[in-house]
Amino acid sequence: MSPPRPAAPEARGPWARRGLFGGSGEVQVWDLLAGRAAPPFEAALWCELEAGGSVGAHQQQEHPELVVCVWGRGEAWVGEARHPLAPGACVFLPLGARLRLSAAEEGPLGYLILKARAAAP
Repeated sequence: MSPPRPAAPEARGPWARRGLFGGSGEVQVWDLLAGRAAPPFEAALWCELEAGGSVGAHQQQEHPELVVCVWGRGEAWVGEARHPLAPGACVFLPLGARLRLSAAEEGPLGYLILKARAAAP
């Protein structure tokens, strides 16, 4: 049995996006930082992808990020590598990586996206 789904956070949003990056279905996004500075983090986003939905492939152009599954089930693809998503799963995307996501048909996928500044070489 999976844990109960958390309530949406008190933050800016949600913003609903359909077909994000050429995917399917709707994603709702909340900005947890709500414009506040939190170095080295550039963004903290709470996201919900509808059941059976997907976020199309897109490249991490500015910041490496972590995708952390909070509830539901799905898959993350980093390039050609498949990563199953279930509560507690964490996927790292280095700068330049390509990501796509999908939610299982049986329910929505809730996840956090944490973006941080890339370390200087």
